[in-house]
Amino acid sequence: MFTKLATAAICLFAFLFALDVHAAVQPNVILIMCDDLGWGDTGFNGNKIIKTPHLDAMARAGMILKRFYAGAPVCSPTRGSCLTGRNPFRYGIVHANTGHMKSEEQTLAESLKAAGYRTGHFGKWHLGTLTKTVRDSNRGGPKNTDHFSPPWLNGFEVCFSTEAKVPTWDPMRKPKGKASSRGWAALTDDSPSQPYGTHYWNDAGEIVKDNLSGDDSRVIMDRVVPFIKQSAEAQKPFFCVIWFHTPHLPVVAGPRYREMYAKHDLYHANYYGCITAMDEQIGRLRAQLKQLNAAENTMLWFCSDNGPEGNASAPGSAGPFRGRKRDLTEGGIRVPALLEWPGKITPGTETSFPMVTSDYLPTILAAAGLPVPDKRPLDGINLLPVVQQNLKERTEPIGFQFQNKAAWMTHRYKLLRTGKRAKAQYQLFDLLADPGETTDVSQDYPALVKQYRRDLESWIKSCDNSNRGNDY
Repeated sequence: MFTKLATAAICLFAFLFALDVHAAVQPNVILIMCDDLGWGDTGFNGNKIIKTPHLDAMARAGMILKRFYAGAPVCSPTRGSCLTGRNPFRYGIVHANTGHMKSEEQTLAESLKAAGYRTGHFGKWHLGTLTKTVRDSNRGGPKNTDHFSPPWLNGFEVCFSTEAKVPTWDPMRKPKGKASSRGWAALTDDSPSQPYGTHYWNDAGEIVKDNLSGDDSRVIMDRVVPFIKQSAEAQKPFFCVIWFHTPHLPVVAGPRYREMYAKHDLYHANYYGCITAMDEQIGRLRAQLKQLNAAENTMLWFCSDNGPEGNASAPGSAGPFRGRKRDLTEGGIRVPALLEWPGKITPGTETSFPMVTSDYLPTILAAAGLPVPDKRPLDGINLLPVVQQNLKERTEPIGFQFQNKAAWMTHRYKLLRTGKRAKAQYQLFDLLADPGETTDVSQDYPALVKQYRRDLESWIKSCDNSNRGNDY
């Protein structure tokens, strides 16, 4: 009898010990995303004007993701793809300020929370409204309750979130001037001002009213740091989503940051300055992780939600790529990106493996030792073999849709469709030989075009089937 009890006790101890080891090795995860930051707007991608020393240090300490794609060429759809592992056309968030995160979707935050992670969302949400009671931002309020889907109903325990954009300096105050002419000017303390019309909300569904002045990235990070400290003190793994508003319009920089770029016009000085201000906060975050001895076991991701705003006269740079925000050419969807994970990634490395924001979910769940939610279609893949430098070529194509445009991208080629299907035009680009998409090679590879058109249409039908709710 004693032997059986002793054996049972030993087995139970071994089981609990295994659980503790598993919990200990589960990585913390931080997803940082900028808003409208172009591929060419960072020092690690070659920008010589904008000062991003902390991002550049992160690049040296980790891996530069040279061919990383936003799930869409605008913000809301990309954000949803980060949390679901699915293309936005599967769940109906196909443009900014449209749709909402459906309750039937299993978000990354929900999966990690169920596995014992603390979860926090900080910054721009843009996947539904945050209030049913007062008018707020672009859609929130009693007249639009159908799209109420705040982060705290989608798996996030701690929230400091806005529905949509805010000024990047004094985020609750309407700035002066117009960027289309001379740029915005930051308000002084005694400047008369009007409220911008957007609020920060916490996880209790309350409007936050304190510590909302100055640089918006600092305002956000002031809430992130306590969340990380509390998680470390509780010895719990954490999932932290930091979605900066920078450098989305209205883009404003404080006096010290504008002064760094005094030789440029106000529009450019504001743009450059607010990026540098955000970069400082990323440096603050990395320093905090090291101070808490949490850096070694933290996957720290950085990217943008789409290409830069506007046209060639706007400050943002798509680098060597064609197109900008709202385009499915490379400039609209290829974005600056990094991954830092000490102990797992060799410092100073880079990869040109095609990645997309839909890859976050399967990759992070795999790193945490967790299964994907169910058998519903995913558009992302597990990138851990790429991180470990064991996988060199992507075999699962990436699909894109936006308005009357669509694209089907393999490791080497991109088929680009423009116009409505009945009158659509197709181009084929060899992205390895011609990343600037200067030469259409569709006439040289008619068989590939035929195959990719068929694959694209099949994928679009699959997305339509998902959006009708048939995956649930």
